[in-house]
Amino acid sequence: MLDRLDRIEQRYQEIERQMSIPEVASDLKQLQELAQERAGLEEVVAKYREYKATLKSLAETRAMLGDGLDKEMAELVKQEVISLESRQAGLLDELKIALLPKDPNDEKDIIVEIRAGAGGEEAGLFAADLFRMYSRYAQLKGWKIDVISVNESGIGGIREIIFEVKGRGAYSRLKYESGVHRVQRVPTTESSGRIHTSTATVAVLPKAEEVDIEVDPGDLKIDIFHSGGAGGQNVNKVATAVRMTHLPTGMVVVCQDERSQLQNKLRAMSVLRSRLLDIERRKQEEKITSERRSQVGTGDRAEKIRTYNFPQDRISDHRINLTVRNLPRVLEGELDELVDALATGIQARKLEEQIA
Repeated sequence: MLDRLDRIEQRYQEIERQMSIPEVASDLKQLQELAQERAGLEEVVAKYREYKATLKSLAETRAMLGDGLDKEMAELVKQEVISLESRQAGLLDELKIALLPKDPNDEKDIIVEIRAGAGGEEAGLFAADLFRMYSRYAQLKGWKIDVISVNESGIGGIREIIFEVKGRGAYSRLKYESGVHRVQRVPTTESSGRIHTSTATVAVLPKAEEVDIEVDPGDLKIDIFHSGGAGGQNVNKVATAVRMTHLPTGMVVVCQDERSQLQNKLRAMSVLRSRLLDIERRKQEEKITSERRSQVGTGDRAEKIRTYNFPQDRISDHRINLTVRNLPRVLEGELDELVDALATGIQARKLEEQIA
Protein backbone atom coordinates (compact mmCIF):
# COMPACT_ATOMS: atom_id res chain seq x y z
CA MET A 1 0.00 0.00 0.00
CA LEU A 2 2.83 2.39 0.87
CA ASP A 3 4.45 1.73 -2.53
CA ARG A 4 1.18 2.72 -4.17
CA LEU A 5 1.03 5.89 -2.07
CA ASP A 6 4.61 6.72 -3.11
CA ARG A 7 3.60 6.41 -6.78
CA ILE A 8 0.56 8.63 -6.22
CA GLU A 9 2.71 11.30 -4.57
CA GLN A 10 5.25 11.10 -7.43
CA ARG A 11 2.45 11.52 -9.96
CA TYR A 12 1.12 14.51 -8.00
CA GLN A 13 4.56 16.13 -8.09
CA GLU A 14 4.87 15.41 -11.83
CA ILE A 15 1.49 17.06 -12.49
CA GLU A 16 2.58 20.18 -10.58
CA ARG A 17 5.81 20.26 -12.59
CA GLN A 18 3.92 19.95 -15.89
CA MET A 19 1.45 22.70 -14.92
CA SER A 20 4.37 25.10 -14.41
CA ILE A 21 5.65 24.59 -17.98
CA PRO A 22 4.66 27.65 -20.10
CA GLU A 23 3.58 25.52 -23.09
CA VAL A 24 1.20 23.54 -20.89
CA ALA A 25 -0.06 26.61 -19.00
CA SER A 26 -1.08 28.17 -22.33
CA ASP A 27 -3.02 25.05 -23.42
CA LEU A 28 -6.34 25.49 -21.61
CA LYS A 29 -7.66 21.99 -22.32
CA GLN A 30 -4.49 20.23 -21.13
CA LEU A 31 -4.26 22.52 -18.10
CA GLN A 32 -7.85 21.73 -17.09
CA GLU A 33 -7.23 17.98 -17.45
CA LEU A 34 -4.11 18.18 -15.28
CA ALA A 35 -5.87 20.37 -12.70
CA GLN A 36 -8.73 17.88 -12.50
CA GLU A 37 -6.33 14.96 -12.02
CA ARG A 38 -4.41 16.89 -9.37
CA ALA A 39 -7.63 17.68 -7.49
CA GLY A 40 -8.45 13.95 -7.44
CA LEU A 41 -5.07 13.14 -5.83
CA GLU A 42 -4.79 16.12 -3.49
CA GLU A 43 -6.61 14.68 -0.48
CA VAL A 44 -4.71 11.36 -0.57
CA VAL A 45 -1.34 13.09 -0.99
CA ALA A 46 -2.00 15.51 1.89
CA LYS A 47 -2.99 12.63 4.16
CA TYR A 48 0.04 10.56 3.10
CA ARG A 49 2.39 13.46 3.80
CA GLU A 50 0.81 13.89 7.24
CA TYR A 51 1.29 10.14 7.80
CA LYS A 52 5.01 10.37 6.89
CA ALA A 53 5.46 13.44 9.10
CA THR A 54 3.82 11.55 11.98
CA LEU A 55 6.18 8.59 11.44
CA LYS A 56 9.17 10.95 11.56
CA SER A 57 7.94 12.64 14.75
CA LEU A 58 7.29 9.23 16.30
CA ALA A 59 10.85 8.05 15.55
CA GLU A 60 12.34 11.27 16.96
CA THR A 61 10.19 11.11 20.08
CA ARG A 62 11.07 7.46 20.73
CA ALA A 63 14.75 8.34 20.40
CA MET A 64 14.37 10.87 23.23
CA LEU A 65 13.60 8.05 25.65
CA GLY A 66 17.23 6.91 25.49
CA ASP A 67 18.66 10.33 26.41
CA GLY A 68 18.66 9.85 30.18
CA LEU A 69 15.54 11.91 30.85
CA ASP A 70 14.31 12.41 34.40
CA LYS A 71 11.21 10.48 35.46
CA GLU A 72 8.72 13.31 34.88
CA MET A 73 10.06 14.17 31.42
CA ALA A 74 10.24 10.50 30.45
CA GLU A 75 6.56 10.09 31.35
CA LEU A 76 5.61 13.07 29.15
CA VAL A 77 7.59 11.62 26.25
CA LYS A 78 5.88 8.23 26.67
CA GLN A 79 2.47 9.91 26.55
CA GLU A 80 3.52 11.72 23.35
CA VAL A 81 4.62 8.39 21.85
CA ILE A 82 1.22 6.87 22.63
CA SER A 83 -0.55 9.87 21.08
CA LEU A 84 1.58 9.70 17.91
CA GLU A 85 1.08 5.92 17.60
CA SER A 86 -2.69 6.44 17.82
CA ARG A 87 -2.52 9.16 15.17
CA GLN A 88 -0.37 6.93 12.93
CA ALA A 89 -2.90 4.08 13.16
CA GLY A 90 -5.80 6.44 12.46
CA LEU A 91 -4.10 7.94 9.40
CA LEU A 92 -3.31 4.46 8.10
CA ASP A 93 -7.01 3.53 8.31
CA GLU A 94 -7.99 6.78 6.57
CA LEU A 95 -5.47 6.12 3.80
CA LYS A 96 -6.85 2.62 3.23
CA ILE A 97 -10.33 4.08 2.76
CA ALA A 98 -9.00 6.91 0.58
CA LEU A 99 -7.48 4.34 -1.79
CA LEU A 100 -10.82 2.63 -2.40
CA PRO A 101 -12.09 3.10 -5.98
CA LYS A 102 -13.98 6.39 -6.32
CA ASP A 103 -17.59 6.40 -7.45
CA PRO A 104 -17.54 8.18 -10.85
CA ASN A 105 -20.99 9.63 -10.10
CA ASP A 106 -20.04 11.32 -6.81
CA GLU A 107 -19.75 14.84 -8.21
CA LYS A 108 -22.97 14.67 -10.24
CA ASP A 109 -26.28 16.41 -9.67
CA ILE A 110 -29.07 14.06 -8.63
CA ILE A 111 -32.69 13.18 -9.25
CA VAL A 112 -34.55 12.33 -6.01
CA GLU A 113 -37.88 10.50 -5.98
CA ILE A 114 -39.93 10.31 -2.76
CA ARG A 115 -43.13 8.25 -2.59
CA ALA A 116 -45.57 7.67 0.24
CA GLY A 117 -45.65 4.00 1.25
CA ALA A 118 -47.74 2.14 3.82
CA GLY A 119 -49.77 4.22 6.23
CA GLY A 120 -52.34 6.17 4.24
CA GLU A 121 -52.49 9.93 4.83
CA GLU A 122 -49.78 9.74 7.49
CA ALA A 123 -47.38 8.24 4.93
CA GLY A 124 -48.05 11.23 2.67
CA LEU A 125 -47.31 13.65 5.52
CA PHE A 126 -44.06 11.78 6.25
CA ALA A 127 -43.08 11.97 2.57
CA ALA A 128 -43.60 15.75 2.77
CA ASP A 129 -41.40 15.85 5.90
CA LEU A 130 -38.63 14.01 4.04
CA PHE A 131 -38.85 16.41 1.11
CA ARG A 132 -38.56 19.36 3.48
CA MET A 133 -35.60 17.70 5.25
CA TYR A 134 -33.67 17.24 1.99
CA SER A 135 -34.63 20.74 0.84
CA ARG A 136 -33.25 22.26 4.04
CA TYR A 137 -30.09 20.14 3.76
CA ALA A 138 -29.58 21.33 0.18
CA GLN A 139 -30.08 24.93 1.33
CA LEU A 140 -27.45 24.49 4.05
CA LYS A 141 -25.03 23.10 1.44
CA GLY A 142 -25.71 25.92 -1.02
CA TRP A 143 -27.31 23.57 -3.55
CA LYS A 144 -30.30 24.36 -5.75
CA ILE A 145 -33.54 22.33 -5.86
CA ASP A 146 -35.90 22.17 -8.84
CA VAL A 147 -39.18 20.27 -8.50
CA ILE A 148 -39.86 18.18 -11.62
CA SER A 149 -43.26 16.77 -10.66
CA VAL A 150 -45.38 16.49 -7.54
CA ASN A 151 -48.60 14.70 -6.65
CA GLU A 152 -49.97 16.14 -3.42
CA SER A 153 -52.56 14.76 -1.02
CA GLY A 154 -55.41 16.84 0.37
CA ILE A 155 -54.02 17.46 3.88
CA GLY A 156 -50.58 18.81 3.05
CA GLY A 157 -48.97 15.47 2.32
CA ILE A 158 -47.23 14.20 -0.80
CA ARG A 159 -48.08 11.01 -2.65
CA GLU A 160 -45.05 11.37 -4.93
CA ILE A 161 -42.47 14.04 -5.66
CA ILE A 162 -39.55 14.04 -8.09
CA PHE A 163 -36.98 16.80 -7.84
CA GLU A 164 -33.47 17.65 -8.99
CA VAL A 165 -30.66 18.71 -6.66
CA LYS A 166 -27.92 20.73 -8.35
CA GLY A 167 -24.65 21.11 -6.50
CA ARG A 168 -21.11 19.74 -6.39
CA GLY A 169 -20.96 16.44 -4.54
CA ALA A 170 -24.73 16.09 -4.19
CA TYR A 171 -24.67 12.40 -5.14
CA SER A 172 -21.72 11.63 -2.85
CA ARG A 173 -23.61 13.06 0.14
CA LEU A 174 -27.10 11.73 -0.52
CA LYS A 175 -26.60 8.43 -2.37
CA TYR A 176 -27.04 6.42 0.84
CA GLU A 177 -30.55 7.84 1.37
CA SER A 178 -32.09 5.38 -1.12
CA GLY A 179 -34.40 2.90 0.57
CA VAL A 180 -37.44 2.57 2.80
CA HIS A 181 -37.72 5.17 5.59
CA ARG A 182 -40.04 4.31 8.49
CA VAL A 183 -41.69 6.74 10.90
CA GLN A 184 -43.27 5.98 14.29
CA ARG A 185 -45.38 8.77 15.78
CA VAL A 186 -48.88 9.85 16.77
CA PRO A 187 -50.53 11.31 13.64
CA THR A 188 -52.29 14.64 13.85
CA THR A 189 -55.45 12.84 12.75
CA GLU A 190 -55.25 10.33 15.64
CA SER A 191 -57.52 11.34 18.53
CA SER A 192 -56.69 8.41 20.85
CA GLY A 193 -52.95 9.11 20.99
CA ARG A 194 -52.04 5.76 19.43
CA ILE A 195 -48.63 5.53 17.74
CA HIS A 196 -48.75 4.69 14.02
CA THR A 197 -46.02 3.23 11.85
CA SER A 198 -45.81 4.53 8.27
CA THR A 199 -43.25 4.40 5.48
CA ALA A 200 -41.98 6.36 2.51
CA THR A 201 -39.49 5.30 -0.14
CA VAL A 202 -36.59 7.40 -1.37
CA ALA A 203 -34.65 6.87 -4.59
CA VAL A 204 -31.51 8.92 -5.29
CA LEU A 205 -30.27 8.73 -8.89
CA PRO A 206 -27.17 10.41 -10.36
CA LYS A 207 -28.35 12.73 -13.10
CA ALA A 208 -27.52 11.18 -16.45
CA GLU A 209 -26.33 13.20 -19.42
CA GLU A 210 -26.63 12.25 -23.09
CA VAL A 211 -23.04 10.99 -23.04
CA ASP A 212 -23.85 8.65 -20.14
CA ILE A 213 -26.74 6.83 -21.75
CA GLU A 214 -28.31 7.04 -25.20
CA VAL A 215 -32.07 6.75 -25.64
CA ASP A 216 -33.37 5.73 -29.06
CA PRO A 217 -36.26 8.08 -30.00
CA GLY A 218 -37.95 5.05 -31.59
CA ASP A 219 -38.17 3.47 -28.12
CA LEU A 220 -40.29 6.35 -26.80
CA LYS A 221 -44.06 6.90 -26.79
CA ILE A 222 -44.88 10.50 -25.90
CA ASP A 223 -48.39 11.64 -24.96
CA ILE A 224 -49.32 15.31 -24.53
CA PHE A 225 -52.26 16.24 -22.30
CA HIS A 226 -53.73 19.05 -20.20
CA SER A 227 -52.20 19.45 -16.76
CA GLY A 228 -54.56 18.72 -13.88
CA GLY A 229 -52.65 20.80 -11.34
CA ALA A 230 -52.50 24.47 -10.44
CA GLY A 231 -51.08 26.88 -12.97
CA GLY A 232 -53.75 29.33 -14.00
CA GLN A 233 -55.62 29.71 -17.27
CA ASN A 234 -52.58 28.81 -19.42
CA VAL A 235 -52.55 25.29 -18.01
CA ASN A 236 -56.23 24.81 -18.72
CA LYS A 237 -56.12 26.17 -22.30
CA VAL A 238 -52.85 24.67 -23.59
CA ALA A 239 -51.85 21.00 -23.49
CA THR A 240 -48.30 21.10 -22.06
CA ALA A 241 -48.09 18.06 -19.75
CA VAL A 242 -45.96 15.17 -21.02
CA ARG A 243 -46.24 11.44 -20.41
CA MET A 244 -43.12 9.66 -21.70
CA THR A 245 -43.12 5.85 -21.95
CA HIS A 246 -39.93 3.90 -22.59
CA LEU A 247 -41.26 0.93 -24.56
CA PRO A 248 -38.42 -1.59 -23.95
CA THR A 249 -38.73 -1.29 -20.16
CA GLY A 250 -42.32 -0.02 -19.78
CA MET A 251 -40.99 2.83 -17.65
CA VAL A 252 -43.31 5.87 -17.51
CA VAL A 253 -42.34 9.43 -16.61
CA VAL A 254 -44.90 12.22 -16.26
CA CYS A 255 -43.92 15.88 -16.11
CA GLN A 256 -46.47 18.71 -15.96
CA ASP A 257 -45.00 21.38 -13.70
CA GLU A 258 -43.57 23.54 -16.50
CA ARG A 259 -45.78 25.80 -18.66
CA SER A 260 -43.83 24.85 -21.79
CA GLN A 261 -44.36 21.50 -23.51
CA LEU A 262 -40.68 21.51 -24.53
CA GLN A 263 -39.49 22.09 -20.97
CA ASN A 264 -41.69 19.26 -19.72
CA LYS A 265 -40.24 16.97 -22.43
CA LEU A 266 -36.67 17.87 -21.47
CA ARG A 267 -37.34 17.27 -17.78
CA ALA A 268 -39.09 13.95 -18.44
CA MET A 269 -36.13 12.86 -20.59
CA SER A 270 -33.72 13.82 -17.81
CA VAL A 271 -35.58 11.64 -15.30
CA LEU A 272 -35.83 8.77 -17.79
CA ARG A 273 -32.09 8.83 -18.56
CA SER A 274 -31.26 8.86 -14.86
CA ARG A 275 -33.51 5.87 -14.18
CA LEU A 276 -32.03 3.92 -17.09
CA LEU A 277 -28.50 4.76 -15.93
CA ASP A 278 -29.42 3.52 -12.46
CA ILE A 279 -30.65 0.23 -13.95
CA GLU A 280 -27.35 -0.23 -15.82
CA ARG A 281 -25.33 0.62 -12.70
CA ARG A 282 -27.28 -1.91 -10.66
CA LYS A 283 -26.76 -4.59 -13.30
CA GLN A 284 -23.01 -4.05 -13.06
CA GLU A 285 -23.08 -4.16 -9.26
CA GLU A 286 -25.22 -7.31 -9.39
CA LYS A 287 -22.68 -9.03 -11.60
CA ILE A 288 -19.76 -8.05 -9.37
CA THR A 289 -21.34 -8.86 -5.99
CA SER A 290 -23.82 -11.66 -6.75
CA GLU A 291 -21.82 -14.26 -4.84
CA ARG A 292 -21.55 -12.16 -1.70
CA ARG A 293 -25.18 -11.02 -1.86
CA SER A 294 -26.35 -14.63 -1.84
CA GLN A 295 -24.71 -14.97 1.57
CA VAL A 296 -25.56 -11.69 3.31
CA GLY A 297 -28.91 -10.63 1.85
CA THR A 298 -30.11 -8.54 -1.04
CA GLY A 299 -29.48 -5.04 0.31
CA ASP A 300 -31.92 -3.60 -2.24
CA ARG A 301 -34.27 -0.65 -1.80
CA ALA A 302 -37.11 -2.79 -0.51
CA GLU A 303 -35.29 -3.20 2.80
CA LYS A 304 -35.92 -0.73 5.63
CA ILE A 305 -32.88 1.49 6.11
CA ARG A 306 -33.92 3.99 8.80
CA THR A 307 -36.51 4.55 11.52
CA TYR A 308 -37.65 7.97 12.78
CA ASN A 309 -39.15 7.44 16.26
CA PHE A 310 -40.85 10.60 17.54
CA PRO A 311 -41.87 9.43 21.06
CA GLN A 312 -38.26 8.44 21.83
CA ASP A 313 -36.73 11.39 19.94
CA ARG A 314 -34.35 9.12 18.01
CA ILE A 315 -33.33 8.17 14.49
CA SER A 316 -31.89 4.69 13.95
CA ASP A 317 -30.02 3.73 10.80
CA HIS A 318 -30.24 -0.05 10.55
CA ARG A 319 -27.37 -0.48 8.06
CA ILE A 320 -24.66 0.63 10.50
CA ASN A 321 -26.53 0.21 13.82
CA LEU A 322 -26.37 3.95 14.52
CA THR A 323 -28.80 5.87 16.73
CA VAL A 324 -28.82 9.68 17.01
CA ARG A 325 -31.01 11.94 19.13
CA ASN A 326 -32.67 15.33 18.52
CA LEU A 327 -34.93 14.22 15.71
CA PRO A 328 -36.39 17.71 15.06
CA ARG A 329 -32.90 19.05 14.32
CA VAL A 330 -32.29 16.30 11.73
CA LEU A 331 -35.66 16.96 10.09
CA GLU A 332 -34.57 20.60 9.78
CA GLY A 333 -31.80 19.43 7.47
CA GLU A 334 -28.87 18.83 9.83
CA LEU A 335 -28.01 15.50 8.24
CA ASP A 336 -24.22 15.61 8.27
CA GLU A 337 -23.83 13.42 11.37
CA LEU A 338 -25.84 10.65 9.70
CA VAL A 339 -24.26 11.13 6.27
CA ASP A 340 -20.69 11.10 7.64
CA ALA A 341 -21.32 7.99 9.73
CA LEU A 342 -22.89 6.18 6.78
CA ALA A 343 -20.06 7.09 4.42
CA THR A 344 -17.43 5.94 6.92
CA GLY A 345 -19.27 2.74 7.85
CA ILE A 346 -20.00 1.67 4.29
CA GLN A 347 -16.47 2.52 3.14
CA ALA A 348 -15.04 0.43 5.99
CA ARG A 349 -17.27 -2.48 4.94
CA LYS A 350 -16.03 -2.17 1.34
CA LEU A 351 -12.45 -2.17 2.63
CA GLU A 352 -13.08 -5.39 4.57
CA GLU A 353 -14.54 -6.97 1.43
CA GLN A 354 -11.54 -5.83 -0.62
CA ILE A 355 -9.10 -7.32 1.90
CA ALA A 356 -11.12 -10.56 2.06
